Amino acid sequence: MLASALPRHILVPLIVACALFMEQVDSTVISTSLPAIAASLHDDPVALKLALTSYLLSLAVFIPASGWCADRFGARTVFRSAIVIFTLGSILCGLSTSLLDFVIYRIIQGMGGAMMVPVGRLVILRSVPKSEIVSALAWLTIPALLGPVMGPPLGGFITTYFDWRLIFFINVPIGILGIILATRFIENVREEDVPPLDLHGLVLSGIGLSGLVFGLAVLGQHLVPYWAAAGVTAIGIVALGFYVRHARRTPHAVLDLSLLRIPTFRAGVVGGSLFRIGVGALPFALPLMLQLTFGLSPFASGMLTFASSAGALVMKTTARPILRRFGFWRVLVVNALISSAFIGANALFTPETPHAAIVAVLLMGGFFRSLEFTAINALSYADVSQPEMSRATSFVSVAQQVSLSLGVALVGMVLEAMRSARGETALQLADFTPAFLIVAGVSALAVFSFMNLPKDAGAELSGHKEKPSTLPDPRGEVNTAGS
Repeated sequence: MLASALPRHILVPLIVACALFMEQVDSTVISTSLPAIAASLHDDPVALKLALTSYLLSLAVFIPASGWCADRFGARTVFRSAIVIFTLGSILCGLSTSLLDFVIYRIIQGMGGAMMVPVGRLVILRSVPKSEIVSALAWLTIPALLGPVMGPPLGGFITTYFDWRLIFFINVPIGILGIILATRFIENVREEDVPPLDLHGLVLSGIGLSGLVFGLAVLGQHLVPYWAAAGVTAIGIVALGFYVRHARRTPHAVLDLSLLRIPTFRAGVVGGSLFRIGVGALPFALPLMLQLTFGLSPFASGMLTFASSAGALVMKTTARPILRRFGFWRVLVVNALISSAFIGANALFTPETPHAAIVAVLLMGGFFRSLEFTAINALSYADVSQPEMSRATSFVSVAQQVSLSLGVALVGMVLEAMRSARGETALQLADFTPAFLIVAGVSALAVFSFMNLPKDAGAELSGHKEKPSTLPDPRGEVNTAGS
């Protein structure tokens, strides 16, 4: 069989990519189809951000337990079970008849995704040598990026010419294929000595993250009273404060805050979270702008927005030589500013902007954002030991999903504020300009986290070597510490 002949650092990421492909197709299809789904469910398109945040929120709540489950029951067992739950949740989403149904079924999907992707990443990190991690992560994301490439035009085509409900059934054959490949080629790796699950911490982190993200998502939406939304947000913040105190006193906390003492891991989490806030807003805001203010159909909108994913796909083949040439520090700092500028460039689009120009901007923006993600993902694990790897993957996955959720919530709050300021119910093009600029500014703040890294951070992974400094040191000798 062709699959069995592939090297392990290629085969395992490709199998895990089946799950990531399924998740990415699902999320990008939904983003393109949100206005149509809102019309079908007789709800406000901006309120449909709950469909995005509820899924991301579910991921954030359940991901902390993913590493422990993989250690306790085996990575293959958890990975396959997660695919089954995600697929069932997809089928239920296709059968939903109200916003409440849709949100609940998206939460079920998130329960599966919470185990599926981080456990898959853990399998890779435990089975691939550190020297091959950049290459393995690139192989992982190449097939997975086909999801965002195919999702917008596919979702737009189905929504425009058929029924949006059909888009959720795409996951069924992909899920079946993922289960078959995982059964045959992934080892059921588990740890021998697994500490008890930190249930206290899991409850505190779940309440904290869900309260914070959900509270911010419904602020200003009139779905619940303002005081209730503010109260839920406050409860989330207080619960997170209690979790921090709990984690400092618990040797095996479900989210291990001691990992933040590792400089490369801390930069990946803090800087990566800030960067993803801006990126997380794009799949929600851009299709809304193109369909509600440009007057494009879901299919026409999808044919434009797929360009950013196509640019990301092109980048994956060049990530390793770029990192080897410039090193993590230069790529993370400079590219964060470039990527943020391309996010802000969406504010310049008007109905008169040539579609070729929009595609060009989205294509280049997708290229640079994907390069930033590859660098962040690889550097985050550069100095993490194998015993800490499962806790690290859980921590990173939670941070990723929370930041994406906050991106959707932030852009939704800005749009709602702009709309309310005019006393109108319909969104206008001018509402999107400050929304894109604000989230772009938040993404640019990631630079300050990356600048604190040493210049040779992640050299073992990238293969980049800093030129030795020729400055004389105080002892009268040439300083070659940079080498």
